Amino acid sequence: MSIKKKTAVAASVVSLLALAACGGTSAGGSEAGDGETIDLVAYSTPETAFNDIEAAFQATEAGKDVDFSASYGPSGDQSRAVEAGQPADFVNFSLESDVTRLVDAGLVADDWNAGEHGGIVADSVVVIAVRPGNPKNIQGWDDIVKPGVEIVSPNPGSSGGARWNLLAAYGHVIANGGTEEEAKEYVTKFFENAVALPGSARDALTSFTSGNGDVLISYENEAILARQNGEELDYIVPDETLLIETPAAVTEDAPAVAQDWLDYLYTPEAQEVFLKSGYRPVVDGVTGEVEGANDPADPFPAPKTLLTVADDFGGWPAATEKFFEEETGIVPQIQTETGKLGE
Repeated sequence: MSIKKKTAVAASVVSLLALAACGGTSAGGSEAGDGETIDLVAYSTPETAFNDIEAAFQATEAGKDVDFSASYGPSGDQSRAVEAGQPADFVNFSLESDVTRLVDAGLVADDWNAGEHGGIVADSVVVIAVRPGNPKNIQGWDDIVKPGVEIVSPNPGSSGGARWNLLAAYGHVIANGGTEEEAKEYVTKFFENAVALPGSARDALTSFTSGNGDVLISYENEAILARQNGEELDYIVPDETLLIETPAAVTEDAPAVAQDWLDYLYTPEAQEVFLKSGYRPVVDGVTGEVEGANDPADPFPAPKTLLTVADDFGGWPAATEKFFEEETGIVPQIQTETGKLGE
């Protein structure tokens, strides 16, 4: 059962021009299996999973003779690049708002999220990664803002992952009975302790594994994948964390095979690849051991309090306006006040 249904039951900065040069040219409008290319544009973290899923899709009748031209990078930058003209038949971003930007631009249909899973292809949660053995004895959110604890997290100006991280950090204060002013004070301390704000979630992971910081705020799947790749880190699923939902859509002028590809992502075969890569499946019944998880046999523990953007922040339009609007948002104002504007 997916984490969303369990919960219901239980109660890098890259320039646009550089990005625009990354994608291939869409073959446009011909039928599946006709030597077509799918221009895939995605945020930074699902690359490993997609490489394996692409190979599996190409072994199907729908995917026979289909090639992929892929571009990965910070979610917000990728979305803006597509809006500016980067070829894209299929997009997978970190935030719903990065898809709706393309809806507003006429590049993605406004009913892109009307299906059974709301346009979400994989889930994760926000976790705290620490050095092996947890030398700073980090147990949860309150510990990372103590004096002397150095935080690595991506930059919310470019990275969707950063926005999930900061909403989780803010939300944990509210979930424990704190006021909005106390939550703002917490986020201020968070930025005061930040020693690196790279452009993307993947860049933040690289910064941390290169030796920067004491803690990394990240996706659970990123921490698991890092361990699968031999990186030495531990991670903690905080008592209060946020459900990360990663949206995907085909563009209006994409060939029919792009929809076949999107449909394939909801098959048990594709969802199992997501699972093995550390993502929480959105399709019921997809289970199994996950190498690199804290408990490979039970890789996705249910947090004590699982926040969601829809239920706890009023949805992405409201959350974006309140927290991330460039001139008036809580987070940019705190970044300016603390001088932590990112790399």
